[in-house]
Amino acid sequence: MSKSVLIIEDELELAGILRDYLTAAHYHVETAADGVSGLSIFQHRQPDLVLLDLNLPRMDGIEVAREIRRAGGTPIIMLTARTEEMDRLVGLEIGADDYVTKPFSPREVVARVKAVLRRSYGESAVQQTIRHADLEIDLPRHQVLRAGQELSLTPTEFTLLATLAAEPGRVFNRAQLLDSLQGEVGAGYERTIDAHIKNLRSKLEPDPRNPRYVQTVFGVGYRFAEA
Repeated sequence: MSKSVLIIEDELELAGILRDYLTAAHYHVETAADGVSGLSIFQHRQPDLVLLDLNLPRMDGIEVAREIRRAGGTPIIMLTARTEEMDRLVGLEIGADDYVTKPFSPREVVARVKAVLRRSYGESAVQQTIRHADLEIDLPRHQVLRAGQELSLTPTEFTLLATLAAEPGRVFNRAQLLDSLQGEVGAGYERTIDAHIKNLRSKLEPDPRNPRYVQTVFGVGYRFAEA
C-alpha cells in the first residue's frame, strides 16, 4: 500500500508541483492551504508524513507542528522561505525530521520524503513485489514473471510497468510516466512513452491489440488494470 503525504502549503502553485511529483512517486497526496485546514486533515486522515510550511495563514506552521507532535510521531518535513538559523532550530526542536529551505528542487523534496519514510517506517514499508492475476513484478530483482515465465524487459519498460502496476486503476499522463523514468531515456519527449508502451505490450500482453494489463485512457494516458 502506498504511503500518504499531507502537504500544508499556502503557495498553491508550489503545492501543486509537489503534489504532482509525489503522486508520480507513488504516494497518496492531500493538500491544505492554511494551518487550521491542514491540522483538521491531519487529524482525520492520519497521513504517514507531513510536508509543512512554516509561514501559514490562520495558524502558524510552528503551532501546527506542535499539535502534530502532541498527537504522536508522524514524520514532519518543514518547508520554508525563512533562512534564519533560529527558525531552523525551532522547527527541529519541536520535532521536525527534516528541513528544506525555498527555493528547492521538487526532486530533492521527493528524495527527502523517501529517506524520512525509510528511517521512520523501515525498509519493510517499501513494497518489494507486486502481484496481479498471473503477473508477478519483483522490484529488487527487476524481474517480471507471467504465469511463471520470465519476461525480458528493458530497464525503461520495467520502470513503466512497475510505476503503473503499483497503483492499479490510476491514470498516469505521459508527462508523469516520463518523469518516473528519471532520465533513463535521456531528454525524451512525452510521445516517446507511446513507443515504450507499445514495446512493453508486445512482451507483456497475450494479445497486444486487446491489452489485458496496460490499458489506454484515450486523451489522457495509461493505467494498469484493476483486479
